[in-house]
Amino acid sequence: MKPLKRPARRAFLVVHASASAGWLGLSLGLLGLSVTALVSGSPAATEASYRSMAVFANWLMIPVALLTFGSGLVLSLGTPWGLARYRWVWTKFWLTLATTGLTAFSLRPGVNAAADQAAAGLPVADGAGLLAAPVVSLCTYVFMTAISLLKPWGMTRRGRRLRSPATSPKGVDGRSLRQTA
Repeated sequence: MKPLKRPARRAFLVVHASASAGWLGLSLGLLGLSVTALVSGSPAATEASYRSMAVFANWLMIPVALLTFGSGLVLSLGTPWGLARYRWVWTKFWLTLATTGLTAFSLRPGVNAAADQAAAGLPVADGAGLLAAPVVSLCTYVFMTAISLLKPWGMTRRGRRLRSPATSPKGVDGRSLRQTA
């Protein structure tokens, strides 16, 4: 993929950061609703919490997850960071892919089943599981935010192999003897 021009890179970076923050916020909202459903003694509050969680899971989580994944993929392929050059980028890619899949194939069906059970007046079978899912996802998103800011671990084996002195970001500019970065 051709490198992104500065305006496009900045636009994708804003989209990616906003979508990621939205995904983290949605998980925090799911956590609050799940706690409310578990500790509330009111069947009406429990039903309302699970139905609200279903709205989050069915209408918001997947689009935000896909926007985060897609914008991150474009940024990784269109910038010098690359997809598999740095361990932190590679880790974020796989964690985002895994959490997107878990949201689509595990969280959504579980939330929908809980909403249906609560609407029918039945006790929810997997209330603790619906509490654990937002806790795990919230921890994962905070971890991904931290590695985005700190950029730990250095390059991958592939990244070290692809790096050459001519393309190094700290190369010497041909017009002067000062470093360019």
